[in-house]
Amino acid sequence: MAATRYRAIVTGASAGIGEAFAERLARDGHDLILAARRKDRLDAIAERLAKETGADIEVFALDLSKAADLAKLEERAAADVHLSLLINNAGFGGYRPFVELEPRIADELVDVHVRATVRLTRAALPGMIARDRGAIVNIASLLAFSGTLVADPLPQRVVYAAAKSFMVTFTQTLAGELAGTGVRAMVCCPGIVKTEFHEVQGMDLSHVPRMSSEDIVTATLAGLELGEVICVPALEDASLVEKIGESQRALLGSASVGARSGAGPQLATRYNTTTRS
Repeated sequence: MAATRYRAIVTGASAGIGEAFAERLARDGHDLILAARRKDRLDAIAERLAKETGADIEVFALDLSKAADLAKLEERAAADVHLSLLINNAGFGGYRPFVELEPRIADELVDVHVRATVRLTRAALPGMIARDRGAIVNIASLLAFSGTLVADPLPQRVVYAAAKSFMVTFTQTLAGELAGTGVRAMVCCPGIVKTEFHEVQGMDLSHVPRMSSEDIVTATLAGLELGEVICVPALEDASLVEKIGESQRALLGSASVGARSGAGPQLATRYNTTTRS
């Protein structure tokens, strides 16, 4: 009897990190469902990888900011009994000052990074949990942690960074819920990657040292094996990631100490006008 071939869904698979995931997973023995807007590029990737690896590859040419397109991929994910990996990679920058960001672009940023990630994850998880096998991988960005940093030299990025921050918190919390199920959740937060991501926004980063898409994929898959929830491919000191969690727990613990003692939350003294001189 032939061994079961597991399937992976990769969104944003027509270039960059998504294409690198498709190549690596096909070579590792996965069948694939590739989703992106550019059908010609998806078809070319699928044809090449099928020929080189023997993988069975389906192509979904769609726009995840459109509800009807997203529903098609949700339905496919929910029905696949061999689905073992979902890579939520689709995204775009939409970099510009927030007051100049067209409402339509703001909606698309939220739709692609937040709504599509949530809906596809929700579609894929029941089957994975029933089969006691699988992983959800969300591709965020180091900009998820950039809220206190000024824009120069970083881009104007309010909605993009906030959406990526959502992906981090979503994944952290989901990973806790999935403990003991055989299904894992991980978020990868790359820095600057050598892809067309910035070029399509008119940004020339050819002079900036950048990590390769292949290295991002290597880090992500290795991080899954290591049990990481937050993967930062270029971070040597992994304890810095744990310090984020320590800081979160310390803040929550300190702010709720009154509630735990039965006295109820107490207004911080800096907000109490009666204590000011």
